[in-house]
Amino acid sequence: MENFRKTVAENLIRLRTCAGLTQSELGEKLSYSDKSISKWERGEGVPDAFVLKQIASIFNVTVDYLLNEHSPDEKIERPRTYSRSVISTIAFIGVWTLALVAFVVTWLCSMPTWLIFVFTVPISLIVLLVFNSIWGIGKLNMFIISGIVWGIITSIYLLFYESNWWQLFIVGVPAQIIIILSFYIKKNKKK
Repeated sequence: MENFRKTVAENLIRLRTCAGLTQSELGEKLSYSDKSISKWERGEGVPDAFVLKQIASIFNVTVDYLLNEHSPDEKIERPRTYSRSVISTIAFIGVWTLALVAFVVTWLCSMPTWLIFVFTVPISLIVLLVFNSIWGIGKLNMFIISGIVWGIITSIYLLFYESNWWQLFIVGVPAQIIIILSFYIKKNKKK
């Protein structure tokens, strides 16, 4: 049992340091304290099966990798993953392709409307927001959400262009302030 704990501890230390994470950062990802991570890395305990699965997922290895000994010079064998940026780009381009198809269909029906492309901007930004929230950098979401808000306001304005609803842009100002402030809300640390 002691050897097993040592193996898991060595693998955990190696993966964490290779990823450039501190014990506290890894603990935050797992919803555990840095003291728990330290205990596991000293070999004084072993995470349960659910936590081992979470750790394997974070470091993109198998649970089997965590449980078996490896030589120090052995490369970390990672399972294949799909390129997140390519998947996001395909989804983004897919939205614009659908807009182009809709435009061509309306054009063939002798009623082309370029507003399809105007409404495609916020829709494609929503798709980008979803993928960025799952895989990307959270701070970029502020800019994406701002683009969605201003894209919707612009789309509505252009849809009712004859009515000259320029006042809609005034609504965008407090909305933009709320977006910016909401991304600067910080979680209070417990003392």
